Amino acid sequence: MRARTCSLALILLLSAAVATAQTGITRTTLDIYVIDVEGGNAVLFVTPSGESVLIDSGNGGPGAVRDAERIVAAAKDALVTRIDHLITTHYHNDHVGGLAELATRIPIVEFIDHGPNAQPNPVVDGFLQGGYRELYTKTKHTIAKPGDKISVGGVDWRVATSAAQVVQAPLQGRAIPNRLCPAAPPQTGVNLTEDDQSLGSVITFGKFRTIHLGDLTLNRQFDLMCPSNRLGTVDLLLAARHGNVNADFLVNALNPRAIVTNNGTRKGAAPEAMKIFFGAPRVEDVWQVHFSQLSGQEYTVPGMFIANGFDQPLDAMPVAPFVAPPQGQQAPPAPEHNGKAYYLVISAQQDGTFTVTNTRNGFSKTYSAK
Repeated sequence: MRARTCSLALILLLSAAVATAQTGITRTTLDIYVIDVEGGNAVLFVTPSGESVLIDSGNGGPGAVRDAERIVAAAKDALVTRIDHLITTHYHNDHVGGLAELATRIPIVEFIDHGPNAQPNPVVDGFLQGGYRELYTKTKHTIAKPGDKISVGGVDWRVATSAAQVVQAPLQGRAIPNRLCPAAPPQTGVNLTEDDQSLGSVITFGKFRTIHLGDLTLNRQFDLMCPSNRLGTVDLLLAARHGNVNADFLVNALNPRAIVTNNGTRKGAAPEAMKIFFGAPRVEDVWQVHFSQLSGQEYTVPGMFIANGFDQPLDAMPVAPFVAPPQGQQAPPAPEHNGKAYYLVISAQQDGTFTVTNTRNGFSKTYSAK
């Protein structure tokens, strides 16, 4: 009997060794791939066990194939052969539009969202009631609520916002009064949109913490952070709203060491947003997925921190930010970027140390545990 037990143990050990040899990698870090989907959103998380979470699936329309292929390319580099959990933060085209194309290229095990669409749109609703329903009825579908824990091996994945509601119980220790709230009262008379419904996540891996809030509006940010901060602090802020304005009472209270914006050529990273990022008390660096003409040289970051330019280079880099024409007039189209795309990779260790790498130029910076 003992010989049989030893033989079985040896077989299991050898099988594990073969499996490790086939993958060619032993993970010890939580790896995050911030993918360039041209001002849309697609962020891939891969845990040490190899379990994967993708937040959003890029643009629809003409950009759907391009974005789906960029996501699959990043997954391939991460040695991911399937998406274990796909979180759709909300149903705007730049966050869910690429899903149909993506699903033809890589298996998806679980679909997670905030529930019904709150901003009717014939194209989106047609997909949600047809193609999307068909996809998730074949696997698993979860409607997440604030406070829920998404089961992802090796990390603590908490839902902070969903369906215009925010988490009420503190996620880290106790709630702390937020002194910046009185200076920024919420806007009144504003209709709820899908941005308000954004499914936001707080992800903890050992002592490392990060956050992704989709396109959460300033009013819902206020609900989340005021009068008290119920989230605690993070090391890395994956900036909401494509790097458009994230309120002082959010950014300063979260107190990140680094910020990543998933902006486009003329979407996000505008001066009013960059001022808040640069002025946050503990921020060492801001990283951008794209150079933004909205910031120009005055408000942008050094080129080594920017993953992508664009395929139609300007004669000279603009100093002043790009100013859109008056309302009702058509702005000239943004320079196209349909060629090779680069992404930012964050590798986090359990002690809180994390490294950000720009795959365009190989530049990386490590933020030591504090």
